[in-house]
Amino acid sequence: MCDRARVLDRLRARPEWKFFGVLLRASPAMATTWWVLLVLRGAMPALLAVATGVLVGAVNSGASLTLPLTFVGIVFMAFQVLTPLQQAVSANLGAVAANWMNDRLMVAAVSPPGMGHLESPELGDDLSMARDFELGMTGPPLFIAMDFIAGGLVQLVAGFVSAVVLVAFAWWAPLVLLAAWGSTHWLLRESGVWRDRNTAPVRAAQRHADYAYRLAVDPPAAKELRLFGLAGWVIDRFSERRKELYDLQWAATRLRERPVVGALAIVLAGNALVFWALADAVSDGRLGLGATTTYLQTAVGVSAIAFGGLSWALDGAAAPAAAVLRLPAAMASAGALPLGSRPAGEGPAREVRFRDVTFGYETSSRPVLDRFDLTIPAGSSMAIVGVNGAGKTTLAKLLCRLYDPQSGAVELDGVDIRSVDIADYRSQVTAVFQDFVRYELPLRDNVVPLGASDDVVTSALRSAGAEGLADLDTVLARGYDGGTDLSGGQWQRVALARALAAVQQGAGLVLLDEPTAQLDVRGEAEIFERILAATRHRTTVLISHRFSTVRQADRICVLEEGRVVELGSHAELMALGGRYRTMFDLQASRFTELDDEGEEVVYETLD
Repeated sequence: MCDRARVLDRLRARPEWKFFGVLLRASPAMATTWWVLLVLRGAMPALLAVATGVLVGAVNSGASLTLPLTFVGIVFMAFQVLTPLQQAVSANLGAVAANWMNDRLMVAAVSPPGMGHLESPELGDDLSMARDFELGMTGPPLFIAMDFIAGGLVQLVAGFVSAVVLVAFAWWAPLVLLAAWGSTHWLLRESGVWRDRNTAPVRAAQRHADYAYRLAVDPPAAKELRLFGLAGWVIDRFSERRKELYDLQWAATRLRERPVVGALAIVLAGNALVFWALADAVSDGRLGLGATTTYLQTAVGVSAIAFGGLSWALDGAAAPAAAVLRLPAAMASAGALPLGSRPAGEGPAREVRFRDVTFGYETSSRPVLDRFDLTIPAGSSMAIVGVNGAGKTTLAKLLCRLYDPQSGAVELDGVDIRSVDIADYRSQVTAVFQDFVRYELPLRDNVVPLGASDDVVTSALRSAGAEGLADLDTVLARGYDGGTDLSGGQWQRVALARALAAVQQGAGLVLLDEPTAQLDVRGEAEIFERILAATRHRTTVLISHRFSTVRQADRICVLEEGRVVELGSHAELMALGGRYRTMFDLQASRFTELDDEGEEVVYETLD
């Protein structure tokens, strides 16, 4: 009993089992129809052999041919109809299953309150496989692959049904043939694609090939590929990685010399024994012409077992299905955060404090923030500066509760934000990130995705200096009727308007992570003045490399290796003559710009 349970557990753990389970969960009715058609198609060769034998026997005995011919006609017509019918069902079932998998992945990706699951290296392979399985990189899309999968299983069923019919000749004959042809699956197990094509080297080669492919076809890299003459380099890199992938896959599926010889010997011996027995029965007169015709065809039909089963297409479909089924639990764990229950109130009334915070990512042995301590008075603006890798973006993620610190706490008016209802807390926080999202939606929905009055939208656009960019109903993407696109600076103003609209709706904590990186210096100064005016009674945290903007903040914090090394106003830090003064002086102290009349204007960064 225990052995049977272990066998069942191993079977259920196989990707193929999980894949067929996905089909049933995606569409029980369509999956059941697919299996019924598959079994009927598999039975057709044996039924045709029986019908042919009956017809031959009737001809040989001079009996009426009406029923035998009708039987042959029905089987023949079913043979012709079932294949295109299952092809149609396969395409639809594949599309439905792919949609089910994509829906499940989407829910798994957005459900965890944190974002650790999206940046976890342990989930990277599964996430890539589950996300990209319909792109045709590892195999045909599922709506095409289903027909290949059905074809392999039809042959397997055909072999078993033929063996069942052959039992009527001799009970041992189908067992001999099944053992002989079945041995090819065992002896050639090294070529089993369902076992060897999903190895770590294959997955790594696949990711490298996918990356080179995306460089070639996605817009972000288009300018540099052309400017630096990298088109040939990308093509060569893709070809090299794809050849490596194919070589690995071929090495996993090629037939080995010794197993082939051994399988051939067993098959020849088994078939020789069965066909000798058939010939002996015919010579003794124990088999008539009709029965002989049927048994000969079914004896040959058993060979379909060797060519059927788990095809290469099933490997390309089963691995992503198994990944999709694994990911929800794994992502829920990796992205889990305490949800909290306390109300957030109306933003910080006294202060936001990072109290002795230590935080590091699992990919690094060193913490990004090390016993970090910083207090931000409510209603003030705090700028965070530091070299790359100092921990500025990590600080922003902690402030938004996308991660929680490993030790210490982020506090809102003395309350650990982990104890605050996470949705309530986030409703009090608004942010503009450097990699803000450009929604392919109307301008109105880009500013307030969850909806608000047009007065809120227009006021936020005005505060961000984004008036007149487009009508509120204009889709901000050229791929739509009447749609338009914006420049980088215009998009950044829309993102700022999104944050300012949240401020109008009650957000009390404003985070600006390089909010004006795509604006010129004059535009940046203008925008930041607007932001300070719009958030005058809010708590604002600014992360920026531009000191012309940073200097406007009430206080400036200098980060270095995850700790505060300097803190004060611009004037105080300049007088201190420390790291801030050094960074300030290293940044261009003079730059020129043309005014509206085309005259050169010289700006200086003054102490």
